[in-house]
Amino acid sequence: MVCGLWMIWLGLLSSGCTPSGQSQVSEEKEPHFVLGKSRVNAMDYQGAIEAFGQSLEANPHSAAAHYELGWLYDEKAGDPAAAIYHYQAYLQLDSNADNAEVIKQRIYRCKQQLAADVSPLSSTPAAQQQLEKLSEQNRQLQDEVDKWRAYYANQLAAAKTNSPPALTYETPGPSPTVTSQSSQTESPTSSGEATSRPTGPRPAGTARRTHTVAPGETAMAITRKYGIKLNALQAANPGVNLSRIKTGQVLNIPSL
Repeated sequence: MVCGLWMIWLGLLSSGCTPSGQSQVSEEKEPHFVLGKSRVNAMDYQGAIEAFGQSLEANPHSAAAHYELGWLYDEKAGDPAAAIYHYQAYLQLDSNADNAEVIKQRIYRCKQQLAADVSPLSSTPAAQQQLEKLSEQNRQLQDEVDKWRAYYANQLAAAKTNSPPALTYETPGPSPTVTSQSSQTESPTSSGEATSRPTGPRPAGTARRTHTVAPGETAMAITRKYGIKLNALQAANPGVNLSRIKTGQVLNIPSL
């Protein structure tokens, strides 16, 4: 009888008939995940993003962590590209999610937001020109999603081999806004993220501007505030990972 019960149990395991919530419960007990939830309750959304990101580094297959990051990037950080990536990862890891339809609607809304960020045309000639801009925006979105996939694939490989992740991968930042005008960049610096101040000479008549990161503020929100491109902001702050900026950090703002 004991052998028979054991064989039945093995059959249930092989057919996936284990309690459906067991995996999710174990994911939510991961220490970084618990820390992320506590920071959400304290309205420290940037800190919560960092904690859930660390939870994914510990368990790259955590659907719960992907869901929390998707919600945070969507509702609190204003980064629709990152939100789309984590929402899609959540649906892939939990194909039977009860809220799958709601998540699909949120993905569609994020795509609409990205399309709205495309600069409006100054004239009406061209449906073709508009189509080209939307195609470019879609390409950049796909590139951003690919960067996130490569980053977490690297984390998974590092977790399997118990080795640190390769230094060639960095956490991808928000996708740049498509505009029809090229941006200007300031001269590079060598001081890195600690000082975030240019050390070389700057052109005559060019005023130096800085911005102090507010709680929950993202690099994409800063570029919108000053009307600049993301790559111009990155060039003005070499060595700074714009996807992991912290509250109180001072960034250089390039001239228009």
